[in-house]
Amino acid sequence: MPHPGVCANIINARHLKDGNGTVTNPQKFLDQDFEQLKQYCMIKRVRYIDDMFPPDVRTIGTGLLQADDLKRVVWLRPHKMVPNPMFELDGVSRFDFGQGLLGNCWFLASIGALTFQNFIFRQIVPHQTFNEEYCGIFHFRFWRFGRWVDVVIDDKLPTIDGRLVFVRSKDPTEFWPALLEKAYAKVCGSYSDMNAGTLAEAMVDFTGGVHMCIDLTEPPPQLWELMCRADQSMSLMGCGTPQGATSANTVLPNGIVQGHAYTVTGVKQVTSQGQPVLLVRLWNPWGKREWIGDWSDKSPLWQTVSPQEREMCLSVADNGEFWMTLEDCCRFYSDLDICCLCPGFLDGNTSCHWKTSFYEGRWVAGTTAGGCMNKMDLFWTNPQYQVKIDELLSECSGKQGEKNMLVSLMQKPDKRNRRLVQNLHIGFSVFEYKSLKGKFPASFFNPKRLVYQTKSYANAREVMGFLMLKPGEYLIVPSTFNPNETASFILTILSKAETHIHENSDGHDYEHEEAMEEDKGTENEENDENKKNFFRQYSDKYEEVDAEQLQRLLNENILKGDMKSGGFSIDACHSMVALMDTSITGKLNGEEFIRLWKRVVMYKDIFFRTDVSKSGTLLLSELRNAVMATGKRVSDAMLNLLALRYGASSGHITLESFISMVLRFDCMSQIFGQLSNGMNMTLLESEWLYLSMYT
Repeated sequence: MPHPGVCANIINARHLKDGNGTVTNPQKFLDQDFEQLKQYCMIKRVRYIDDMFPPDVRTIGTGLLQADDLKRVVWLRPHKMVPNPMFELDGVSRFDFGQGLLGNCWFLASIGALTFQNFIFRQIVPHQTFNEEYCGIFHFRFWRFGRWVDVVIDDKLPTIDGRLVFVRSKDPTEFWPALLEKAYAKVCGSYSDMNAGTLAEAMVDFTGGVHMCIDLTEPPPQLWELMCRADQSMSLMGCGTPQGATSANTVLPNGIVQGHAYTVTGVKQVTSQGQPVLLVRLWNPWGKREWIGDWSDKSPLWQTVSPQEREMCLSVADNGEFWMTLEDCCRFYSDLDICCLCPGFLDGNTSCHWKTSFYEGRWVAGTTAGGCMNKMDLFWTNPQYQVKIDELLSECSGKQGEKNMLVSLMQKPDKRNRRLVQNLHIGFSVFEYKSLKGKFPASFFNPKRLVYQTKSYANAREVMGFLMLKPGEYLIVPSTFNPNETASFILTILSKAETHIHENSDGHDYEHEEAMEEDKGTENEENDENKKNFFRQYSDKYEEVDAEQLQRLLNENILKGDMKSGGFSIDACHSMVALMDTSITGKLNGEEFIRLWKRVVMYKDIFFRTDVSKSGTLLLSELRNAVMATGKRVSDAMLNLLALRYGASSGHITLESFISMVLRFDCMSQIFGQLSNGMNMTLLESEWLYLSMYT
């Protein structure tokens, strides 16, 4: 049974902190343990069937095959298709497979690039066989939104008339491509969830590395040098063609397929008639359909180069691979994707070790989703990250003006099925500052402090910026384009220099601490005596009140007329008694009641002071100021949790909910503050604070 709600988030955070989710210690996808499942099958002498990704129409998904074809699908294990199935046959190659009926050229083109990098390939595809330990279970690893996962599958594959429906090996006895495709389909939700995508998505999921996309319609002047460095640094590269008039993959007269992904399999400078020619080699994951223009397989231009270069480069075969000039590549392809484990290839400086910082955050409508800088009164509510950059080490400094930081912002989906994910338009801004503390207010943000901004807010899974920042202090603000859009994100910062980063989400200092102290003379003894006399009218013979009596006192007397939702519930009053009952009797005595009364009145005053709209309820966007006015700092994560737990779907919070929330927040903060003896709150204590505020 999965862990409930916020508990699961805490457990995941602990796992990451403990090193779980790394490439050497991946998390178990859907909590399936490959070794345990395999051991069970071997002991029981059965072949594995994956009940989390069963061999039926649900795994294929909707809209991919016609109803008649779906009825013809038979799920077969490899040994039912061929006598002697092999996981791999004579190593792995891009020529091992061709695309099937699934529109996942983006995925297969990335696999084509992966076959050139054996180290990375083995991170994704562990050595596996159909030997004597075979029991129908296999596993693969992918990087998924900040962590590596180990994905378990059975080897039942969809076939029609005995042939694989989707990716097919050139040799029918080799099955690693079909099994790898099935594992990624499981991660995406189904086979149909893999239909259409981008090279960048699969490349990043294969490496967990640094990705950059180059617009080939406006190529940078150093494009050739960049591609050569990438080719030499274990990078994955691929190109995409622009979509045609329809969504179909139309084959142009020159052999190029529209709306299609290709693998870049090589770059080479040759000499033709005394002149240098820059050539790019590409591969079509269909395994056929090649470019037929200049420098294609049968182009006469190959006769103009030396026999040595011709022998080294040219392979005349209908295998989907071909050469073309860099100029033609930029003419017929729209973008180039490069993905590498380290960004050193970007500037050619391999002497410096890049440091990586990784943060998970969330935009929540009404609290921390402020949108772009078009609305400065909301922009400041976005998550903020303070960055302090030290001087570069001498071996890393390079030339003046060299890029020294890469920032990546990636959306993290909250839906299981990939096809249901709708990306928002996202971007980030970088500001320079000096000696400021706390979450920066709206007044801080002006164009003079802006040192970098993403070129545009992109409707993409990831946006990145490669920039040069001199030593100093900076603030990075990731945001959606529109305010009040809820989504999770991952912010990754890679830097050459020593960099100190922390989330900047606590509020500013407010001069309200004195209001929290009941014994500072804010109420004189005469008023306290009047309260006690009032209390005795409702208390029992022991001068105590239970939750039911407290409910009447609050709703009918103390807050009468101020409440918008019918008053405090009996459950809320039980909670108040539990929070204020220091004698552990299940009731409040006179002293405990007066302390509660003072707090309720104080929180009511704060509530109405911060209710800018004067509606009698607080907008969630006003919640941070209201909490801070009670004398408490509140992080973005806690603010989002409070809004989720105590706010209404209308985006408001009532007086009763606000008072209940602050009472609990105050009491829990005091408890954990005492536990930590004045030191910073430990991870365990902060986790319990989160749990106590949410439940």
